[in-house]
Amino acid sequence: MKLKFLITTTFCFFILILAAQNQPNISLKFGKGLQVTAADSSAHFKFNIRFQSLYNSERSLASGEDWESSFLIRRSRMKFSGWALSPKLNYKIELALSNRDLGSKYDFGETNEAPKIVLDAVLKWKVHQNWTIWAGQTKLPGNRERVVSSQKLQMVDRSLVNSVFNVDREMGVQFRGKFNLGNSILKPMASWSLGEGRNITAKNIGGYHYIGRLEWLPMGEFTSKGDYVGADLKREKKPKLALAASYSLNQGASRQKQSGRFLIDTSENYLNNDLRTIFVDMMFKYQGFSLMGEYAHKIVSDKEIRAQEDLRLELLDAKGRSYYTGKGFNIQAGYLFDNNVELSARYTSVLPDTDVSFVGIDEYTFGVSKYIVGHALKIQGDVSLINEADALDNALRYRLQMEFQF
Repeated sequence: MKLKFLITTTFCFFILILAAQNQPNISLKFGKGLQVTAADSSAHFKFNIRFQSLYNSERSLASGEDWESSFLIRRSRMKFSGWALSPKLNYKIELALSNRDLGSKYDFGETNEAPKIVLDAVLKWKVHQNWTIWAGQTKLPGNRERVVSSQKLQMVDRSLVNSVFNVDREMGVQFRGKFNLGNSILKPMASWSLGEGRNITAKNIGGYHYIGRLEWLPMGEFTSKGDYVGADLKREKKPKLALAASYSLNQGASRQKQSGRFLIDTSENYLNNDLRTIFVDMMFKYQGFSLMGEYAHKIVSDKEIRAQEDLRLELLDAKGRSYYTGKGFNIQAGYLFDNNVELSARYTSVLPDTDVSFVGIDEYTFGVSKYIVGHALKIQGDVSLINEADALDNALRYRLQMEFQF
């Protein structure tokens, strides 16, 4: 009840401030949200709401067990964005409202709570024509699939490579550049952040988290930032390609993968467990066809963990798992027909490097999407064959999801 009151009050506060100015410019369009621009151009405000309704059903193929099915609100979000004083100073706030978003599954000490309401709260200041500084909590410049909004995914959800290896969101500072090199574009990025994930109020554990990323667009910009949008909804008239690589160093890592369970008893000096991750990814689009690929490799510096000798109990969760280290590969492609129906396919493989890491899985997915109003209103379904390492048989999963964004 308090959360609803806070959100409603905040929204009304923004509207009243903007409306109090002389004749603000107000626009309202489905998919684009409510937008208000001050009459003196001193501020711009945009408000969106969105949710995903998901049906999921899964069973083992040979066991004869019943289907395990569920209906749930996969995501429900409120988004505020715009600029203040000048278009060079942008802001974004995104709040998570669904039980899936808010449900706690992380252990820290003796508690089982981790506040997760705030997803993004970030300022973006363009200090130079080639450089922008971000400050606050938001997605880190890691793998491409993670940075693509969950609203703009080509399939029902992201791949296992992302869920196992991604570096998620953190509080910190980012530096992002953009340089034209003839017909191509180079985008260097760097971030310095806390290293414990999002919405952390405790003091820093171990060291900080550093990421460097370099993107190269040899054929120029995608239409409407399509290099971070699933499916070729803009039907690129010329081939467009994006190539990128990232390196992540999380010093004194306290969680399995920048998110996940806390593994370290902070009363002890177990702070030599640096997580290092390499990401390589690409995106290609041309006339309705799209292709995206990612490779991830994560290691931990602690030799005892990698050798699985004398492993400290403090570095295991309740399921006997330690850091999520190993390799992952994902490739997916789709074609968008003239009626805005898209067929897509994906192959994903994740392979752990130790028995105390995650479980290795190969997954084959076929998807169908109907875009009614782009990614703002769409229906997506997919079927996956899941081959889990050491499992007696394969599993089959069906999913159906509707996306709505006002």
